Amino acid sequence: MAAAEAKLLPSAAQERAEKILDSLCDPSRLRIVQALRATPLTVSELSRVISKTRAATSQHLKVLRGVEAVTAERRGQFVVYSLSEHVNAEVLENVASAFDQLRPTA
Repeated sequence: MAAAEAKLLPSAAQERAEKILDSLCDPSRLRIVQALRATPLTVSELSRVISKTRAATSQHLKVLRGVEAVTAERRGQFVVYSLSEHVNAEVLENVASAFDQLRPTA
């Protein structure tokens, strides 16, 4: 039992982990993370990829930025989003990779 208890996260880290995983509970946010694994994209590009409005996509990006999973960089008149180098993005990327295994093989 002590070994199991030693594997538990401290409460602050547990709360952080919950927020990170919570951010993926919406299928659109999971799709955003999957798309950004391939290449940085603008809101317009992401909205086309995930088949949502720009407004809805922006709200999903706000959530992902809140957990430091994505970053935004202004390039001229556009804002380009990419996966953050922060550990939270790495966790999300690993979760997205795990979901990749659910894809049917040809």
